[in-house]
Amino acid sequence: MFKIANANLATAFRVSEQDGKGLLGQHDCRFGLSEDWTGDLTNGLLKLGDNARVLHGLDNDECGLLTVMRCYEHADRGHILRLFEQAATQPSRFCYSTTIVTGSQHRQPVFCIGESSGFEGSGGNMVGLFIFPRFQLPTTVSVSPV
Repeated sequence: MFKIANANLATAFRVSEQDGKGLLGQHDCRFGLSEDWTGDLTNGLLKLGDNARVLHGLDNDECGLLTVMRCYEHADRGHILRLFEQAATQPSRFCYSTTIVTGSQHRQPVFCIGESSGFEGSGGNMVGLFIFPRFQLPTTVSVSPV
C-alpha cells in the first residue's frame, strides 16, 4: 500500500509537546509498538525514536531517507522514495507499508503515516508515526489454499 493525498491540512497531526510524549505519542501494547518521527526538509534529515532506530538497524537517530530505507523490501523502495519526494514539494499526507528485512532474514512488517507542512518560507518539515506489529513474518511467505 502506497498512498499520498494533497491535503489542506486543516487538522494537522501536530499536538502539543508539553506532556513530553512527542509529537504524536508513543504507545506500546500487545498488538504492536508505535513511535513518532520527524523530518527537516531544509537538511533532508529524519529523526527517529529509539525503538524505530533499533528496528531499522540504525546506529544514529538522525539519518537520511535512503539510510532508513536500506532495510526495506527492495521492491518497495522506489514507491516510498516517490512518496517522500512528492511530500517534500507540497503539503501532503502519506502512508506506506513494507517489510524490514534484517541480516538474519527476519522480516518485520512496518506501517508509516506522515504529513509534510511548513513550506511558507524556505523550509518545510514532516511528522509521522511508525507502527510495528508485534510479529515477524517467516523468511519465505507463501499462501496455500485450504
